[in-house]
Amino acid sequence: MNVSLTPELEQLVHQKVQTGRYTSASEVVREALRLMEERDRLEAWRKDEIRAQIAAGLESLRAGKGEDGEDVFDRLEAEIDAEEKLSAE
Repeated sequence: MNVSLTPELEQLVHQKVQTGRYTSASEVVREALRLMEERDRLEAWRKDEIRAQIAAGLESLRAGKGEDGEDVFDRLEAEIDAEEKLSAE
């Protein structure tokens, strides 16, 4: 397999090899691909986690355990106002 890189990426690969951490350009590319795969797995896990939290929240609402959004924002604004007032003193 041949891969074309921009001059900037070629320079980056060369610099990585020059540090001695990698023995070849192929090793740098393999490591980059492993990191990309790890990032993709982490993103998929995060999406699954968010979906699970949304499902739990919706179930909580169905069970009548929700709070009115306006009440929540009013409470948060009051907390922020109180903190700002303390900071100003």
